[in-house]
Amino acid sequence: MALEKLGKALSDALRKLARSSSVDEALIKEIVRDIQRALLQADVNVKLVLQLTKNIERRALEEKPPAGVTTKEYLIKVVYEELTKFLGTEARPLEIKEKPTVLLTVGIQGSGKTTTVAKLARYLQKRGYRVGLVCADTWRPGAYYQLKQLVEPFGIELFGNPDEKDAVKLAREGVEHFKKRDVDVIIVDSAGRHKEEKGLIEEMREISSTINPHEVILVIDGTIGQQAYNQAMAFKEATPIGSIIVTKLDGSAKGGGALSAVAATGAPIKFIGVGERIDDLEPFDPKRFVSRLLGMGDIEGLLQKLEELQKEQEIREEDFEKFLKGRFTLKDMYTQLEAMQKMGPLKQILQMIPGMGYSLPDDALRVGEEKLKKFRVIMDSMTEEELENPQILNYSRIKRIARGSGTSTAEVKELINQYNQMKKMFKSMNKRKLAKLAKKMNFGTFGGF
Repeated sequence: MALEKLGKALSDALRKLARSSSVDEALIKEIVRDIQRALLQADVNVKLVLQLTKNIERRALEEKPPAGVTTKEYLIKVVYEELTKFLGTEARPLEIKEKPTVLLTVGIQGSGKTTTVAKLARYLQKRGYRVGLVCADTWRPGAYYQLKQLVEPFGIELFGNPDEKDAVKLAREGVEHFKKRDVDVIIVDSAGRHKEEKGLIEEMREISSTINPHEVILVIDGTIGQQAYNQAMAFKEATPIGSIIVTKLDGSAKGGGALSAVAATGAPIKFIGVGERIDDLEPFDPKRFVSRLLGMGDIEGLLQKLEELQKEQEIREEDFEKFLKGRFTLKDMYTQLEAMQKMGPLKQILQMIPGMGYSLPDDALRVGEEKLKKFRVIMDSMTEEELENPQILNYSRIKRIARGSGTSTAEVKELINQYNQMKKMFKSMNKRKLAKLAKKMNFGTFGGF
């Protein structure tokens, strides 16, 4: 997930609390220091870190848990609440009220704005909206073609003219074009500015006065860390109708700095970019985000992803139930891994399940697209009996399968090991938490739990 290093460090701090035999002032101060260290390593502003951890320590030492709640449970709740408050408390969803709703995106050059525009268009399309894109980026020669390449596979229409140099004219003509096409949402991609916010704001005002967007969206690069504060503040002061998307949070050590800096301005963060795939754009909900960050899962996010897959008829409820119970065959494993790839990286998905946290073995989850293809070739050389009962695969069978699939015995063994690791991992999951998950997903109850 986004900010995995920060999440693991925070999760480790809470695990230390959970494993302690008793809770005293010394332990609380130690946990607070661990949280401070984790946040500072994620490039969060020192003053903000001290303010946050001071609040956690004060509440942990002064407040008494309500009846029926242990001190440990209450302290975890305090950490969760303070981190959530730190990142904005409430989700601020993007609202599509009028038809067509016009959105204008702005951003510093290199912020990932054009890719984010494509992601936003795809996000809205998956929710049933007809989207039209306008490329008004006249500064970067390849902007139009990049956007076209990203959205063409999904049938999203793009308006633009790579030879036109007047951005305001392109924006106006593009909006007029799509108003006649009966679309629900029009997204205008403006030119990325270079460095200073002043030029960015001026262009935003010029295009805004021409197309009258319902909302202006600022795209901020998550890798710039605490510098995001100045961009967000300048934007917030310039427009009363605005929202922010923070990109590149998946691999950035400075992501925590960017996210907390933007939140500190009070500007509404509506989405975060958490990967390179066009589907890797998530609505920003501080409560859900912190829950995943602390290893507590994100049932709502998991359900949304499952609903999307079910609409595309890629995954069935009974199949997912079987997978979670650790009762699956090689064929089941392949089908589920293939479907889950469309939801995002498997590790990211499993971290949405409460209790999975950051203890998942990487080797059991690192299944790339190429490896999946190889697994399919190997499985095509197996008999139905071998696919249904992998435990019967002895050396002579493995040798025959390798020869028939044009692979090595080591690669066949790798598939078997992958299968055994995943079965072991799911069987070791907390049964009560799985039962709760099943109930939330309306799968009924898992037998024997």
